[in-house]
Amino acid sequence: MLNLDKPIDLVSAEYLDNLWDNLERIREERPVHQAKISVIKVYTVARYSDCQDILKDPRVVRNRTTATGGSRFPVPMPIPKSVRVLMESMIQEDDPNHRRLRGLVRRAFRPQAIARIEERITAYADELLDALPANGRFDLQSQYALPIPVRMIGDMVGIEQSAVPEFRKVIETVTDGFSGLRALRTMIFDLPRAVGFARELVREKQDHPGDDILTGLIEARDEDGDRLTEDELVAMVMLLIVAGFETTVHLISNGVLTLLQHPEQLERLRADPNLVTSAVEEILRHRGPIQSTKPGFATEDIELRGVTIPKGKPIMPLFGAANHDPRAFDNPQTFDIARDPNRHLGFGHGVHFCLGAHLARAEARIAINALLARFPDIALDVDPSALKPSAMPGWHRYPSMPLRVGRLRAAA
Repeated sequence: MLNLDKPIDLVSAEYLDNLWDNLERIREERPVHQAKISVIKVYTVARYSDCQDILKDPRVVRNRTTATGGSRFPVPMPIPKSVRVLMESMIQEDDPNHRRLRGLVRRAFRPQAIARIEERITAYADELLDALPANGRFDLQSQYALPIPVRMIGDMVGIEQSAVPEFRKVIETVTDGFSGLRALRTMIFDLPRAVGFARELVREKQDHPGDDILTGLIEARDEDGDRLTEDELVAMVMLLIVAGFETTVHLISNGVLTLLQHPEQLERLRADPNLVTSAVEEILRHRGPIQSTKPGFATEDIELRGVTIPKGKPIMPLFGAANHDPRAFDNPQTFDIARDPNRHLGFGHGVHFCLGAHLARAEARIAINALLARFPDIALDVDPSALKPSAMPGWHRYPSMPLRVGRLRAAA
């Protein structure tokens, strides 16, 4: 049993192997508590109302320098100069610069652009499903959930087909490169190459504009004629890759797994595919891929539930605990695809609410409904106990998800 009398190791097997029970205990017994990620110490907040408050508290900032006067980068290792551009990302910024960056980015995410992308999602999901076996086994992640956002992000930033292999290396660097001993190599060697790829992409698009969101970001102007700098554009490309790829892959796979684990809800969705919108919201609440935000930093001592969070210390809200808080949700342990209302924190809260939430929801809705429509009989091809979540702090994700289908697929 997890010992709550000492700091919680957020990447330990003891914590992850019994995640949901541990989150419930933390929320009820230690709603504000110390934790650690490797050698980095953080404070966790577990109750729904406290998470909301912390995410809106002006005393909690994203820019570490504001709180500590020291380095902005929250890891104790050398930071190559080429990587420091990532600190230009709006996810690391506070107002007024965050407001400026978000306003410029929002202009590029025009409804017409998102609508065109949704049409592409449907076509590409069908294309991927055509390539899967009618009777047999496949891996949901590598053969379906992963290629969809790779293709979609590639379209959004206008990547040529010849650059796709290098693009996939960039994705691997920023999504899988920060675990274990690999993290140091990633920071010193792989991440600078990934940033270099993004910079070349931005410069190519500056010279040759296209009908894509990256071109929209380059051309975006505010009322005063302000625009994103090249470094800000590079940081935005990297943010699109991390946020747009990682969230969507694991929202799709977590969603399919959760439905398979609740067969009555799966059949309910099959009977009424229009429930997919509320089903995706319930997946985000019940087993969402995002379990925390980027850490915020206290600009002064903060007292919360009898605990003092010292100035300068990082704070992480635990969404998995908050989204099961009985103070905020009726029967929170029940997975109900028609739950209403459902004001979960699956995409954060406040000024840093995920700007790509609409797109991630669309990809998940389309991908899940298309998969279920194509395969009337689908099941896990591994004992559920063999599915072990990845040791990635702030995420709930699996490295793979083997499935099997046993009937002929429905006619396309």
